[in-house]
Amino acid sequence: MTMRSDRQAQGALATDWQSTSADLQANSALQRRKSEASRSAWETIRLVVLQLFMTLLVVTFLVPTFWMISSSLKVSTEVFAHPIVWLPQDPHWNNYVKAFQLLPLTRFLYNTLIIVLFAVVGTVVSSALVAYSFARISWPGRNFWFALLLATMMLPDVVTLVPRFLIFKNLKWIDTWLPLIVPYWAGIGAIYVFLMRQFFRGIPMELEDAAEIDGASRIRVLIQILLPLSKPVIATVAVFALLQHYNDFMNPLIYINSMDKWPLALGIRAYNDSYTQNWEVVFAASTVMLTPMVAIFIVAQRYFVQGIAMTGFGGR
Repeated sequence: MTMRSDRQAQGALATDWQSTSADLQANSALQRRKSEASRSAWETIRLVVLQLFMTLLVVTFLVPTFWMISSSLKVSTEVFAHPIVWLPQDPHWNNYVKAFQLLPLTRFLYNTLIIVLFAVVGTVVSSALVAYSFARISWPGRNFWFALLLATMMLPDVVTLVPRFLIFKNLKWIDTWLPLIVPYWAGIGAIYVFLMRQFFRGIPMELEDAAEIDGASRIRVLIQILLPLSKPVIATVAVFALLQHYNDFMNPLIYINSMDKWPLALGIRAYNDSYTQNWEVVFAASTVMLTPMVAIFIVAQRYFVQGIAMTGFGGR
């Protein structure tokens, strides 16, 4: 009887333990679900707040652009009217015709195309060559010279303005496009070299070693192996360089004197100087200048974002 009573007591204890364990597991699962629901709610709130903030930020950036495009279709009395006239009552498309008639806007566009084309190509080619040397070739003092190259990013352009002007003057390059093109074939863009170097370092060395075993030269390795794999960073450098040269105002102002050689950035200033009473024409010319950049960014956006995301990851 005593043994049977002990067994019954042990069975009851086991049953109680199992029941208690099940209750604890159920409570734990309930607490876990509540915690996950709470985290999910806070994550949703965070995303909503972030989305609202980003939307507000985008609107803040787009409002001036929208006002410029809208003002390019207004009459003079609507441009600075109070309260603000966001949409013209009667769009005046002839403001764009006036922009081409008052000044040689077509010539400015052509000059900009030539300058930007050669300057961007020079930037990409020279940056790729310099970055390949810093990333894939071991030579004495490589790290020191790379650090020195990055240090030049700390120098304001105004520090080297006078020496550069004297050099170009002695070369008789003043009032030509050469000061706007030739220097960028010498790899002077430290930020572009840095971006390409970081991307090149992320490409496995085994690809280059295999090509060298097959007898490929370093230039062939760069052209046929590294550059085809580096389309994102090439697009990134090209877009950054395009924006730099397309919007460059200071250098053309210093080196170019003849109006028939002015790029678009400098030509827009002429509308402000000569036709300040016709602000709608100024805005029309500014919209013409803005349009190519928007179109190019839309086309190259995928490569541009991919290049920014991938640069600096991996490598040796």
